[in-house]
Amino acid sequence: MQLIRSTALAAAGLLAFLVLWEAVPRLGLVNPAFLPPPSTIPAAFLREIELGVWLTAVLSSLSHYVAGLCAGAGAGIALGLVSGMSRGFEAFTAWVVRLLRPIPGLAWVPFAIIWFGVEPSAAVFIIAVGVFWIVFFATQGAVRGVDRDLVEVAQAFGFRGPLQRLVKILLPAATPGILVGLRTALGQAWMAVVAAEIFGVPGVGQRMMQASSLLSTDIVVVYMLTMAGLYGLFDSAFVALQGWLLRWRA
Repeated sequence: MQLIRSTALAAAGLLAFLVLWEAVPRLGLVNPAFLPPPSTIPAAFLREIELGVWLTAVLSSLSHYVAGLCAGAGAGIALGLVSGMSRGFEAFTAWVVRLLRPIPGLAWVPFAIIWFGVEPSAAVFIIAVGVFWIVFFATQGAVRGVDRDLVEVAQAFGFRGPLQRLVKILLPAATPGILVGLRTALGQAWMAVVAAEIFGVPGVGQRMMQASSLLSTDIVVVYMLTMAGLYGLFDSAFVALQGWLLRWRA
């Protein structure tokens, strides 16, 4: 009963939001060119599908997203593990981390264009930078949070080498924390996609900028909702994978 009530309230809230959104431009409170009513979105979506633009843009963005996410997350996990296991490495890189960490991903756009040109590799680089720090700190914290008693027990059973401790103790124990960082990175990577493509790399971001320059805000909303839907699919799939990987905790 509680679940039904919560679902009904959520549906009512969404319906109220859509009604309000529809009413604002219809009543002339806002120019429809600046805020298209939701009833116009399906038609705009179908036009993009018929022209073949939607699928092309989405596939391009997905390729940038997956490549950037894998590169940034892979580097973040690798260096996070090393930093979590070695106090010396953490101290050695401490000032470098403090120098680079506050720099937002958008600030790297000029260098991305200079180094890679207006190419997909530039978008991948920007997405990877946005993802890296989230995964790095999540991994480092997860490794540091492993119970020291587990490490001592592992040493007592002969697992004294760094690689043995990593594989047998640290990595399994730190996996939940690393997965939390990866899930956060999924969303951060999507936010970085538009920023990475906004300067001309083919994809959803470029298509949104083209549409906005023509005041085709209905098309902009189509791609905003597309990104929201794709993120929801990725997040749901990741939660399922997370549950499967951590089934031993049940």
